[in-house]
Amino acid sequence: MSPTAPAADQDLLRALAPQVLAALLRRHTGAFDACEDAVQEALLAAAEQWPREGRPANPRGWLVTVASRRLVDLVRADRARREREERLFLATPQSELLGRPADADPDADRDDSLALLFLCCHPALTAPSRIALTLRAVGGLSTAQIAAAFLVPEATMAQRISRAKQAIRSSGLPFALPAPAEADGRLREVLQVLYLVFNEGYTSTAGGDLTAPRLSDEAIRLTKLLHRLLPRDAEVMGLLALMLLTDARRPARTGPNGELVPLAEQDRTRWDAAAVAEGTALVERALPAGRVGPYQLQAAIAALHDEAPDVAATDWPQILALYDLLLRVAPGPVPALNRAVALAEVRGPAAALAELDVLSAELDRHHRYHAVRAELLSRTGDTPAAATAFHRAAALAPTLPERRYLTERAHTLPR
Repeated sequence: MSPTAPAADQDLLRALAPQVLAALLRRHTGAFDACEDAVQEALLAAAEQWPREGRPANPRGWLVTVASRRLVDLVRADRARREREERLFLATPQSELLGRPADADPDADRDDSLALLFLCCHPALTAPSRIALTLRAVGGLSTAQIAAAFLVPEATMAQRISRAKQAIRSSGLPFALPAPAEADGRLREVLQVLYLVFNEGYTSTAGGDLTAPRLSDEAIRLTKLLHRLLPRDAEVMGLLALMLLTDARRPARTGPNGELVPLAEQDRTRWDAAAVAEGTALVERALPAGRVGPYQLQAAIAALHDEAPDVAATDWPQILALYDLLLRVAPGPVPALNRAVALAEVRGPAAALAELDVLSAELDRHHRYHAVRAELLSRTGDTPAAATAFHRAAALAPTLPERRYLTERAHTLPR
């Protein structure tokens, strides 16, 4: 997509890109590479022509038709290597593509973005491949942008995306919405991929920065797209609410030099009030809408944090009750660790430390486990043990801001 196109055109093209790719894939399942190349050429053509000639009456239809023409050209130019794709096109009534105005395709009104999301998040692909392909095909990010966000070489990310496309091509994964019997499970895969992208943006797993805002923004944008496609799904609402309520704290989460500012010390007036209001409204609609799921519960917990003027005023008993429910719905060591934090506020650090002992085997390599344990030990007055735990947490922390913060905490404990 050309960076010289007006901002309004760039935003529109980015929003339409997955819809156009999905429209082509619906006709030519298995030709993922060729379809994506054709869409990229159509986007470039639009970025060049629209500012000069004016935006067409039906931008989406224009892009679908131009991309289809480009795809025909690609297939013809690569006949020997793409025999299967050419046969598909020769069977297509091309006069419909070539003989009518570019924005008059009736199929252009069909939005297959949801089917594209399901294809990119298919369980047959590895988790890294699902994330990379989703950001490339649905998010419209370049390979270089995705590689930079995940702090890997561009060649590595290109190979990852290429392998994902190859897996789709060789396995014959259908470009279609899953059958109703498997739709719910497949939707969980989509939600998980979007949440992984968000988490990587909100708390990076490597590097010198605590956050990668571009990834968080993209995850929120894609989840809003999913919410538009499935407006009554309570877990989609819950995930979007969770992202908004969590991301609202990002402005206060780091200091002027990128240093970590823990939740208890954040200036809450810097939190994004509009995002808090939007997230709270979503979770209030989601909770009564159907079966309560883990994203709704986590969003409800986030809302309680965001509504409190400070840590002392937080409704910790209700948060503890929500964690108890969350552990019944989605048991796991990480929600159990978070529950221990709430338990400490309700019943004191000694009770929480006893809960942490149960988790030691599963979370011994997780820096946050040792950080939480260190804070609780410091509250009991066991300074030597707290210092040891802070150093252990710092050694395991994935980013420089976290390592620096935890090391400083170890050195500033009362003697």
